[in-house]
Amino acid sequence: MNIVLWILAALLALAFLASGGMKLAQSKEKLVASPNMAWAEGFSPGLIKSIGALEVLAAVGLILPALLGVLPVLVPLAAVGLVLLMLGAAVTHGRRGEFGSIPVNAVLIVLAGVVAWGRFGPYPFS
Repeated sequence: MNIVLWILAALLALAFLASGGMKLAQSKEKLVASPNMAWAEGFSPGLIKSIGALEVLAAVGLILPALLGVLPVLVPLAAVGLVLLMLGAAVTHGRRGEFGSIPVNAVLIVLAGVVAWGRFGPYPFS
C-alpha cells in the first residue's frame, strides 16, 4: 500500500504542479479563453494567482517532505488541503452550472483523501 500511496501522491503532485503553474504563468484573460477555465472569469487575477500558488505548494508538499525525511506529516496535510481546494472548486463549478467539471473534482478529492487517510492512518512515514 505504501507504493500505491507514493504513486497517488506523485500523480496528484504532477497534476497540481501543472495546473497551479498554469494559473501562475498565464494572465486571467488567457485562462478564461482556455477550455475548462471559464470559472476564472468570476475571480480576481490575484485570487487566481493565489489558487495557483496553493496548488503548487500542495504539489511540493505531497512529495518533498517525505522524500527529504523532514516533517513528513506535511504530506497528509497537503493532501487535506487539496481536498478542501477541490471541494471549493466543485462548489464553484456547481454554482456556475459547469457540471461536467465536477466529476474531475470528485476524482481528485477521492485520490487526495486516500493519500491523507493512508498517511495519517495505517501507513504513516516511519
